[in-house]
Amino acid sequence: MTDLTIALDMMGGDNGPPVTIEAAVLAVKEFPYLKLILCGDSQTIRDGLDRYTDLPEQRLQILHTEQQVEMDERPSSALRNKQNSSMRRALELVEQGEADACVSAGNTGALLAMAYYVLKTLPGIDRPALISSLPTSGKQKVYLLDLGANVNSDSEILFQYAVMGSVMAEEVEGINRPRVGLLNVGEEQIKGNDQVKHTAQILSTVPSINYIGYVEGNDIFTGKADVVVTDGFVGNIALKACEGLGKLILGEVKRVSGKNLLTRMMARLALPILRKIYNRVNPDQYNGASLIGLRGIVVKSHGNASSEALLYAIKEAINEVNRQVPTKIKHKIETLLMERP
Repeated sequence: MTDLTIALDMMGGDNGPPVTIEAAVLAVKEFPYLKLILCGDSQTIRDGLDRYTDLPEQRLQILHTEQQVEMDERPSSALRNKQNSSMRRALELVEQGEADACVSAGNTGALLAMAYYVLKTLPGIDRPALISSLPTSGKQKVYLLDLGANVNSDSEILFQYAVMGSVMAEEVEGINRPRVGLLNVGEEQIKGNDQVKHTAQILSTVPSINYIGYVEGNDIFTGKADVVVTDGFVGNIALKACEGLGKLILGEVKRVSGKNLLTRMMARLALPILRKIYNRVNPDQYNGASLIGLRGIVVKSHGNASSEALLYAIKEAINEVNRQVPTKIKHKIETLLMERP
């Protein structure tokens, strides 16, 4: 495994440095080939690292920044006024080739605006998309995009999402000819708005995209498709609804199992099964939405992520670096431009 470098926005997220520092320590201990550039207030970072022992200090480089992007800050304001922020500097390290990827738990809108401005999109890609994997009833995950980068997307943008999602599933998950579905209100060809219907027509004409047709919301977790494509408005709502349902189920299991002595005894007997179920649907291991379509790798962590969840976002960035995802998307787009009628 070759050495790689990730720029980490240390000041981003709801909990800031206490979480990002612990995640950084966990990452360098787990991956001996990993170097992290910790972007943020140097004194705060050093104070946080002081409580850890046996740190590979040569693999933890601190880059001092005087500003940070607030979680409720307007993206336009952050782009205009926070040029020396931890988020902006982390992205610039990727653009300058000093880091292979950027990971941030900060303000999503600001990260999208800054990444688009600093890194630019790949040739043939009009807008980047947020993509993440989710569990299914099968062995493989499903990729869902867009998760909110663009709330309004025409058919050409949705086609580009399908291409990028297909590359992610193939390169990161190792799926041969990933099945691509288009999220719709029904499977019948007459269903859906003009935007979705036109996208379906485009996808049907491209042989190298394994387009399987429309899928409904209840198909996302069945394993019917490896990639599910939609616009950012619908995708974000679908993702948040899924996360809310997952938390409800886990919360209800805990509540019911501790209701009385009998349920506590039954829960103790069922603990191995419950633990397997929890590990399967635990949102932490699916933390890290990738902002794909850019000339560099950017992974967005949940703002309220724990250190363990942020570690999964760093792992996602490592996987994309090793698989050279932006380069693969670029080549795929170039091929498809020649295929399309």
